[in-house]
Amino acid sequence: MERDEYSGAGSAHTIDGQPKLPGGTLIWDRSGELEEHDVLYSFALEELLCRQTGEGAAPIVHLWRHPRGFVMGLRDSRLPGAQQAADWLAAQGYAVGVRNSGGAAVPLDPGVVNVSLILPKRQQGDIDFRDDFERMYLFIREALEDADVAVDKGEIGGAYCPGDYDLSIGGRKFCGIAQRRQAHAYVVQAFVVAGGFGSARAELVREFYRLAAKGQDVDHPRVAAASMASLEELAAYGAGEAAAERFVRSVKRTAKRWIGEGAALPPVLPAREEVLRMADSLRKRYGIQNRQA
Repeated sequence: MERDEYSGAGSAHTIDGQPKLPGGTLIWDRSGELEEHDVLYSFALEELLCRQTGEGAAPIVHLWRHPRGFVMGLRDSRLPGAQQAADWLAAQGYAVGVRNSGGAAVPLDPGVVNVSLILPKRQQGDIDFRDDFERMYLFIREALEDADVAVDKGEIGGAYCPGDYDLSIGGRKFCGIAQRRQAHAYVVQAFVVAGGFGSARAELVREFYRLAAKGQDVDHPRVAAASMASLEELAAYGAGEAAAERFVRSVKRTAKRWIGEGAALPPVLPAREEVLRMADSLRKRYGIQNRQA
C-alpha cells in the first residue's frame, strides 16, 4: 500500500472540544479489493492493526467489502445446528466464519460496505463502548447528509444483528454496529447495506437461524424480511455496487473533515501470510469450520 493512498489531517470537527477522530488518523480504502475469499481476512487484519494502534501507530478508518460471505456472532456459533447451517451456506458459495467482535449473524456481498474505526483507548482500562457506538452513529449520519434522509438509532424489531445502535431510515434498518476491544485500542465496526435489497439478505439470515436452531426452542434473533432495507431502497442512493461506491466516497469525505491536526506513526502493514495465520487462529478459536462443498 502506497503512502499516498492514505489521507492525513484535515479540519477537525469536535465532540466536547476534542477531535472526533484523533490527529494523524489514516484512511485505508480496501473496498475495491473483492478477490479475497476468506471472510475472516479483514477481521484478522483489523486485529493486527488494532494491536499496532495500541502501541502508538496511527488510528485508521478502514473500508472494505466481501464478495460473498456470512459472519456469525459468538452466540450464533453455539446454536445446536450452527455447523450444519454453516455447511449449508458454504454449499451455496458463502465463505463462513465467526467474528471476534460483538453482534450476531450478518451476510456480506459487494452491496455491503464495512466501516471500521480503529482507535486508541483514551486511558488504560477505559470502557466507554456507548460513547464509541455514538461516535460511529454520528459518523454514518454525517456521511449520509448528501442523501437528505433522517438517520435514527435504536433497535429495530425483526432486524438481523439487532442492538440498541441499529441505524435506520423510516423504521427499516440499514446499518448495525459492533465492537472489538483490546488492552490499549479498540475497533468499532459498522456494516452498511448500501445496494441491493435488504429483504433478500434478511431471508437468508432467517433461514440460517432456522437451520441452526435445529427445531429446538433456543434463543436467537427472530428475523423479519421487511425490517431490513438498503440505501438504494431508502434513499434513492443508486443501484447495486454504485450505491456502495457512492457511500464509500461519502465516508472518506466525512473522515477527512473529522480528523484532527497532528501526526502519528504509520502502521507497518501486515504481510498477507501473517493475516492468514491470524484468520486461521480466529477460526480455530471459535470452532466453526468453513468447509467448502
